[in-house]
Amino acid sequence: MPCERKPMRYGHSEGHTEVCFDDQGKFIVTCGNDGDVRIWEGLDDDDPKFITVGEKAYSLALKNGKLVTASSNNTVQIHTFPDGDPDGILTRFTTNATHVTFNSSGSKVGAGSSDFMIKVVEVSDSSQQKTLRGHEAPVLSVTFDPKDDFLASSSCDGSVVVWNIEEQTQVISWPLLQKTNDVSNAKSLCRLAWQPKTFLAVPVDTKVHLYERGSWDHVSSLSDDLLTQPINVLAWSQCGQFLAAGSVGGSLTVWDVNSKLCVERQKHEKGFTVCGLAWHPSGSQIAYTDTEGCLGLLDGLSTSTSDASTTKAPTKKPVKDYDDLFDDDDDGLMDEGLSDNNSPVKKPVAGDDDDDDDFLMPATGRVRNRGAILDDENSLDSKQDKLIIHPHSSVGSSAVVPAAAPLVPLRPVYEGPLPTPPQKAFQPGSTPAHLTHRFMMWNSVGIVRGYNDEQDNAIDVEFHDTAVHHAMHLTNSLGHTMADISQEAVLLACPSTDELASKLQCLHFSSWDTNKEWMVDLPKDEDARALCLGQGWAAVATSTLILRLFSIGGVQREIFSLPGPVVCMAGHGEQLLVVYHRATGFDGEQALGVQLLQFGQRKRQLINGEPLPLSHKSYLSWLGFTAEGTPCYVDSDGVVRMLNRSLGNTWTPVCNTRETCKSKSDHYWVVGVHENPQQLRCIPCKGSRYPPTLPRPAVAILPFKLPLCQTTTEKGQMEEQFWRSVLFHNHYSFLSSSGYEIDEEGQSRSQKEQQELLMKMFALSCKLDREFRSMELAEMMTHNAVTLAIRYASRSRRMALAQRLSELALEKANQIQEEGPGEQEEEPQYCSISTRHEEEEEEEQGEDPCDEEDRQEMETEETTEARKRQFHFFLQLVVPGSGKPSASSGQPRVTNILDNMTSSRKSAPLGGSAGKPNKSPVLKPLAPRPKSKTQSTLLQMTGTKAANRKTQEDTDPVAVQQKQPEVPPPASPADNTENKRPKTGFQLWLEENRKNITADHPDLEETDVIKEAMGRFRTLSAEERLSWTERAKGQTGDAADLKKRKRTDGGGGDVENENGQAETDENSAKKKKSLDASSKLSAFAFNKS
Repeated sequence: MPCERKPMRYGHSEGHTEVCFDDQGKFIVTCGNDGDVRIWEGLDDDDPKFITVGEKAYSLALKNGKLVTASSNNTVQIHTFPDGDPDGILTRFTTNATHVTFNSSGSKVGAGSSDFMIKVVEVSDSSQQKTLRGHEAPVLSVTFDPKDDFLASSSCDGSVVVWNIEEQTQVISWPLLQKTNDVSNAKSLCRLAWQPKTFLAVPVDTKVHLYERGSWDHVSSLSDDLLTQPINVLAWSQCGQFLAAGSVGGSLTVWDVNSKLCVERQKHEKGFTVCGLAWHPSGSQIAYTDTEGCLGLLDGLSTSTSDASTTKAPTKKPVKDYDDLFDDDDDGLMDEGLSDNNSPVKKPVAGDDDDDDDFLMPATGRVRNRGAILDDENSLDSKQDKLIIHPHSSVGSSAVVPAAAPLVPLRPVYEGPLPTPPQKAFQPGSTPAHLTHRFMMWNSVGIVRGYNDEQDNAIDVEFHDTAVHHAMHLTNSLGHTMADISQEAVLLACPSTDELASKLQCLHFSSWDTNKEWMVDLPKDEDARALCLGQGWAAVATSTLILRLFSIGGVQREIFSLPGPVVCMAGHGEQLLVVYHRATGFDGEQALGVQLLQFGQRKRQLINGEPLPLSHKSYLSWLGFTAEGTPCYVDSDGVVRMLNRSLGNTWTPVCNTRETCKSKSDHYWVVGVHENPQQLRCIPCKGSRYPPTLPRPAVAILPFKLPLCQTTTEKGQMEEQFWRSVLFHNHYSFLSSSGYEIDEEGQSRSQKEQQELLMKMFALSCKLDREFRSMELAEMMTHNAVTLAIRYASRSRRMALAQRLSELALEKANQIQEEGPGEQEEEPQYCSISTRHEEEEEEEQGEDPCDEEDRQEMETEETTEARKRQFHFFLQLVVPGSGKPSASSGQPRVTNILDNMTSSRKSAPLGGSAGKPNKSPVLKPLAPRPKSKTQSTLLQMTGTKAANRKTQEDTDPVAVQQKQPEVPPPASPADNTENKRPKTGFQLWLEENRKNITADHPDLEETDVIKEAMGRFRTLSAEERLSWTERAKGQTGDAADLKKRKRTDGGGGDVENENGQAETDENSAKKKKSLDASSKLSAFAFNKS
């Protein structure tokens, strides 16, 4: 069905435009965004008559001299034709109508609207209306059944519905389309078309579904390989045999419905979306309009079906159709001037059907994708089936298909997914080989440039650090196309020619002897496809699916086979990363596999042919290692993924370079990745995927960002920072396990950073009353960080949480003891200020005789200011650098807050605890109110606190434990800054009344003395207690502070503490401890609580 595509002409202003013919085919009628209806006598009519119907005209229909239009004033109007006189308003909607159509007789008009409603109106009496309700979004199109019983509609709610007009009910609904909220956002207008006979045609993406009237079965689909974008509009020829479709990409396709074959393909001259389509009543022309307001015409279509009346026509028509099938998209007739017998296409087709599969391939217009069809006989056959002309149309034409014609219908038509052309092998960090000036390699060591023009065929090697080696200029006489560069060598490879084998050349500039170059010829018919350098080795993957290893000096080492054709390789140290095709991909996907090998003393394969995850319909664009040795890669969608060794060698997306691109055509060309500091080094390419060699491109640095949810919120930001920190510091454990020296300071900094983030997330969860979530966060913390969490929970009055945290802390302490004492010192040091203080709190808890009443009374002493100062100090603990470094962090002692809570360790007991009985701690539930200041300072009087942690352990840790068999978790919320005050009212009262109590009860232990004192203090009247409190406040804070600081490390070194000689110890501590700056801070940390 060869036809001529006439040049487009301007019709209306830019926007949606529709077209139709009048009943006789004399006029072409269009409407558009300018609100005019234009009546053209032909495409060449330079002065068409026009009718203004409103500000915008959305749709039109013409029949029996009546012109119906949908305009922007929410009405459906009627005009006489061709005079254009207004004939009234047919119906109204609450918003604009989107599509209008006549029934076959012209007696009814159907209209769909953006207010989700459809109306069917009698033309002769507009009061006779039927309203069809049921769509949940704007209506896209409506069409009448040939017998006027049914009306079909499509909508933005994704459904295509058939309605019974008389009953105003839905007969059937198909969910075929993508949901949108408005006609302007719909991927396709989905203009349905009902065949004058039986079929309802529905455009679904790039295919047309045909449904049978009555049974509503999906009987078949019409498709075409060249249709890559959604079909927008459909139109049937008057005879009902041919269906025309216009697509979003500007394709115009005509199918013969009987044979299911595409008989005409044309392309919009500028590729604009076709949004209007109409057949001439004779069937010889198709008028079409685009979204730019232009009008076009296909002329010379042959839709004659009168096979019986003529003998020449049926013979000639299939010949023309067959020729046209072999045309490219819009070449016109390939062999229009040739006779039937001279057609270059028909001769081979008439011969053996199977032998010419390859020759038939161009008929699909997919010559450039020949690589997509692997040597699979079924694939070729299925392609061929779409090309064979239906036998009914070729009766009597022995010149076309003499013998094969009757067999054709027996083969099914393949309508499944199509294979994706496999991406070619490439060198990461190189630009395409067809360029005359190109980068052969750009990595973290240097740049290799290749020049291949009339004057010169050369290679320039440049090092980022000239201390490694000076720049080199090499003549490229062998025609090298691949390169890699490392701190030791430059590796080059060239493909084979008819005379010469493929060669591998290595410039080993770091060699200590005088021969700094070696070359190897690959075996015949074997070409280098990819190469890379590691530390002391080189690797090349070849076209025969073999990977060859060489030493850097040129010794051949192991070789092994790859599971598929190589795509690219990368090396780093002792690691080799290989990506290859593991299978044929379909529908634009690449099916790639990855292998990761580690050489060295014990060679092993870390990743064994796992699938490589890529973005949807993308390909691999860069592969390499971070500077620290973690494999990573980038796909064509700009997504950077990195290996997560701590999660079973999975790949985690760490950055999307497209997010920082200003335009769709801009890209980033990656040249290197660093984990510490976190940097993605890449070159911005404006309007291209790769940079030019001149001018020298500038390297930009992009940040990493894990694609976590809700990263605009504080919680999401901290979660992203935490997991990014975890991922980007995995390399420490890998490098240390591989025998490399690591930056232990950097590792401890990273751990510290992660614990800080966990602490901040913990605090945020507490503020939001998410205690379960807080507990989940605490499980990820180190032991020392959990102690901070316990304190924070206690001070936030979250006793249930503090109880659970203390149990968790106990578990973690046991784990540390099992793993060995050496590992405890690897904890981040920022917690060391708080640890001894926490021990105090536990001991105080054990001696806590105070009930809730006293707590409430004694809490009256707390002030808001003190709370603020306390929180500030808490921040100093959590965020290092906000205050001075702690003195204790410089001391190598190991401090575990929960040592006192266990009576024996699983490892060998320390010191004198060996002979003591083992008692498991009993954790009693915490009281709902926190401890008062009085309790916080009890140990200052009794001296049971441990000043020097090691001394206490070595003497008798169990002795203290036995005094307090019930040890609740350290949950004191007492303000840190309150400890700077000298004494509480109770403490003053106790000092003055201690002698009376001991005189009354001389046999009491120190803890019992305090209990008795608490009981007596409780019996005092509220006024008396208040007066003691006032007296305590009246003391000067400075003197008390001094006293407390002097006393830091003195009180716990001797078992005398247990016998009540606290004051003696305090005095000795004053003498022993000097008042330098560090001891002051240490004392402050020790006594706070």
